[in-house]
Amino acid sequence: MSTSVLRTADAWWVLTPTGAARIETDATTTAELLADREAIVAAATGSGSVDVADLALVSPVTGSSRVVAQMTNFVSHVRDTNGTPESVPLTFFRKTSGSISGPLDDLIRPEHVRLLDYEAEIGLVIGREMPVGTKITDDNLSDYIAALVVTNDLSARDVQLPQTQFYEAKSYPTFTPVGPALVLLDAEELKRFTDLRLRLWVNGELRQNMAAADMIYQPVEALRSLSRFQRLDPGDLILTGTPVGTALSAPPKLVHLLFSLLPERIKWQLFFTNQAKNPKYLKHGDVVEVTVATDDGAIDLGRQRTVVRDGGLPESS
Repeated sequence: MSTSVLRTADAWWVLTPTGAARIETDATTTAELLADREAIVAAATGSGSVDVADLALVSPVTGSSRVVAQMTNFVSHVRDTNGTPESVPLTFFRKTSGSISGPLDDLIRPEHVRLLDYEAEIGLVIGREMPVGTKITDDNLSDYIAALVVTNDLSARDVQLPQTQFYEAKSYPTFTPVGPALVLLDAEELKRFTDLRLRLWVNGELRQNMAAADMIYQPVEALRSLSRFQRLDPGDLILTGTPVGTALSAPPKLVHLLFSLLPERIKWQLFFTNQAKNPKYLKHGDVVEVTVATDDGAIDLGRQRTVVRDGGLPESS
């Protein structure tokens, strides 16, 4: 049975049928908490709880964690960008840990960003050391994935696309809201990963709605590939890609071909002029909600609710 762990600025909590029970632990990071399983179990089986609504939740993945993300990884998303799923390689990019924010925090749009996009994703939280060369298999996958979380991979498209790289465009503070819960799963529950459904709403309008079975590369393949070159440690966060439904959508193939023949400067001028007319990009005051759960409710990672606010960059991340 899954265990949902919540975090506030000064404590960790376990979700119980009657509310949230405080975990008696000295852990200050996600890695330290995952190493104190006895405290988690004791809180889950003990008595006493508080109303979850009274808790000021922050991200259950702490800022000391690495953030690694898979690129286009859903069949539906690849087809929406005029791609061929069978030819998409398994590739990754990094985001700064300073982009992590809480499940109820405002999403701060930097003043120079005009095309702010959303991407509902499932986050894998690493539970044990994974040095380069670690052999990842279906049988030992649950040894390395301790928990799952709801994530939203915010993207500044007008920064990302001209640069042809993802790091800056996806790394601004608040561009990786995480939570509400760190959901600890056992090996049998993790086998239901493909049953998880990602949903994202903007102002109550359902924009994304797809099961993880639509993924091109499942977690075992992702970790197997990462283990060839990237060390991972407890508490590190792996984002697994987003389905169709983002604001950015590719033009028809003929238009794309003609567009590619234009000089670079003219091409981007036309692109941004057209994209500026797209009402799906996030703007000040938009409410973004994200859920990840199986359709039968047996596994539920919870619901994020964040509001877009215009502003400059925060002083620190």
